[in-house]
Amino acid sequence: MVQLRADGERAVLVGHDGVAEREVDPRRMPLGTELTDALHEWARVASAVRRSDSGTNEAASAASAVVTRRGLQLAGRIAASMGAPVGYLDPLTGEESVVEPPVDARPPRPQRPPEPVPWLTGLAVAGTSLALVLITILSLAITLAETHALLALASNAVVTAGLLPSLWLVRRQPIWRWVALGAAAAIAVGWVALPFIVL
Repeated sequence: MVQLRADGERAVLVGHDGVAEREVDPRRMPLGTELTDALHEWARVASAVRRSDSGTNEAASAASAVVTRRGLQLAGRIAASMGAPVGYLDPLTGEESVVEPPVDARPPRPQRPPEPVPWLTGLAVAGTSLALVLITILSLAITLAETHALLALASNAVVTAGLLPSLWLVRRQPIWRWVALGAAAAIAVGWVALPFIVL
């Protein structure tokens, strides 16, 4: 765990590496420029408040409270950025505290039970889709094959290139996936049947 401290007019993060305590300038941490600038500004203000008065009058105690509150806010932002608790050593009172990272306030989404797969209805939709698309593909190929065999081949290629992207997009939609299954099967059967139409 790191601890936020003010060392003179600069803010430092102090952590123990297993051997000794080490000070790190916040600019060397991935905290962002705005946060590191705010940390150093807080340290300069704390240093100025410490120099100006010993905290005996009302204005000095109000300034001390502002420095403490701002330091705790900045420690909270560091904790949120690092995702771990951060210690805070008050530069004016010497009190130590720990600031926890904020907990995500949004309630978790309720888990919906998985829907049962409607095999009977789904396969009926897929079969209907297969029949309609297959009749269309074969009718087009047979009609164009009477003119020229390459036209039948070209028609299959155009229909396949036109339908496959749409089928790919709806392959996971609850109802449309069955239509996509039937249409994809029709395209495959259409290609298998094409040599018999052309020859």
